[in-house]
Amino acid sequence: MSDWMYFSLIAVVLWGVVGVLQKLGTNRISADSLLIWLMVGYLLLLPWLVWNVDSSQLGTEEIAVGILAGITNGLGAWFLFAALEKGAKASIAVPLTALNPIVTILLALALLTERLTAIQSLGVILAIVAGVLVSYEKNTSSSK
Repeated sequence: MSDWMYFSLIAVVLWGVVGVLQKLGTNRISADSLLIWLMVGYLLLLPWLVWNVDSSQLGTEEIAVGILAGITNGLGAWFLFAALEKGAKASIAVPLTALNPIVTILLALALLTERLTAIQSLGVILAIVAGVLVSYEKNTSSSK
């Protein structure tokens, strides 16, 4: 197995755990507060990252892309926390928001001129169908 696969599988496990932690957090505090504590968690990682990363060759563009990625990641986290705070089930909201690669694919096709094979296109379609199926909730209110 390739090294990248190990890292990917560890990310899957960690993000699976974080989905439950996010729901537990929004059951107790607001989405705003949880985002603050998420950022504190990131800050706690900074010393290790600064020690292990050579950032001496980063230019303004790379730094700007990194900051923009951080802002969009933080806002995405806040909106997920807000959904959980408003009563979304973690078992539905977290997998639904995990469909974000579809946006990445569309942007990569439009901005980076990447192309998908037929089987990859089928995978995207199946992911969209999965998102619809996972997010489906039967209306339990009775109409009289």
